[in-house]
Amino acid sequence: MTIVVLAVLAAATVAGLVYRARYGRLRAAQGDLPPGLLPPARDTVTLLQFSSATCAPCRRVRAVCADLAGGLDGVRHVELDADEHLDAVRELGIWRLPTLLVVDRSGRVATRTVGVPDQAALRATVTEVLAT
Repeated sequence: MTIVVLAVLAAATVAGLVYRARYGRLRAAQGDLPPGLLPPARDTVTLLQFSSATCAPCRRVRAVCADLAGGLDGVRHVELDADEHLDAVRELGIWRLPTLLVVDRSGRVATRTVGVPDQAALRATVTEVLAT
């Protein structure tokens, strides 16, 4: 019995550490957005946020993105309700909210994150995408 309890605790600890290490981290992603998901915006990097009305972390992501978009030329923030765009959510492989996609000027997903990203890391990533 003691071994089972220790095994469960060890597995839960490992799962928690993996979750914590990935939450809010920007990671490279590739792929196109579904056609017609966003209105075209040339020469603009888009912070595309998938959220829901009842999601508390979504409000924090909204604030981080709005601050960044307001402070950098050529960056816009678009927030979409995941429930209203289920086809896009499925096609993009979005499993948890909030999910933030950084979309380059050609409409390709450059990076993505689940959770609240670090503002400095997001700024660095967006600046890098703007430079390409």
